[in-house]
Amino acid sequence: MRRDLFLYLLVLPGLLFFLIFKYVPMWGVLISFQNYSPYLGLWHSEWVGFAHFDRLFSNPDFFLLLRNTLAINALNLIFFFPLPIMLSLTMNEIRTRWFKGAVQSVIYLPHFLSWVVIAGISLIMLSESEGIVNGLIAAAGGERIDFLTNPRYFWGVLTVQSIWKEVGWGTVIFLAAIAGVDVQLYEAAKLDGAGKLRQIWHVTLPAIRNVIIILLILRIGHMMDVGFEQVYLMMNGTVSEVAEVFDTYVYRAGILQGQFSFSTAVGLFKSVVGLVLVVIANRLSKKFGEEGLY
Repeated sequence: MRRDLFLYLLVLPGLLFFLIFKYVPMWGVLISFQNYSPYLGLWHSEWVGFAHFDRLFSNPDFFLLLRNTLAINALNLIFFFPLPIMLSLTMNEIRTRWFKGAVQSVIYLPHFLSWVVIAGISLIMLSESEGIVNGLIAAAGGERIDFLTNPRYFWGVLTVQSIWKEVGWGTVIFLAAIAGVDVQLYEAAKLDGAGKLRQIWHVTLPAIRNVIIILLILRIGHMMDVGFEQVYLMMNGTVSEVAEVFDTYVYRAGILQGQFSFSTAVGLFKSVVGLVLVVIANRLSKKFGEEGLY
């Protein structure tokens, strides 16, 4: 401790953050086993065991919520997760520094926009009567499409929104990983006659494989989490069947109606499922010879 004092001081702010905002609030999960009353407090509220979990699992909408949550996250996993990798590989080949910086600035910018702004842009672009996209479709002789009110398009719209907003920011880690690849490996590949695509396939991707696996495991751990703001802002009565997820359900049934114990039980259920998915994904990665998350 005395030898590495300054290193521990460097780590201290991060440790305090996790201690205060992650570990201390974990005591709050106790209210999922109570009929919590703010007037009685945590230790004097009535204990009801697994009653709130029984209510959740016996709810006729439970499997609907589960289906929508997993479907939206599965689409993001399939279509969104690979794109930052592909974009990073492409940007790494740009040799003109000012152009590369300009491209990075443009694709990073949507990350700093709030979901309220993104939802507003989506309404302007996709409105059936006045949207720009439908205007182009009509001008080309096609029929206008109800992107915002047809349940068939809702999941796709959310996926496109997520890609447009976060794909640029997702390249930060992958570009940093690519920057750490030994240049001598590329030189050796060139001597062996490998072109750009062969260098990417046999040098770059294997070098950043561990980073990809770790981020994939973390992403799988968030399969039960859907951005509340994004879904809530895009939801309307005509698409509620495919839009209702655990986060919006907790807000309506838990927060608005003051059912704090029930909403905490739903949150605990999501956390446990996420933990199980992380453990399974990590074991599978190690089984296939990868380092894994831990």
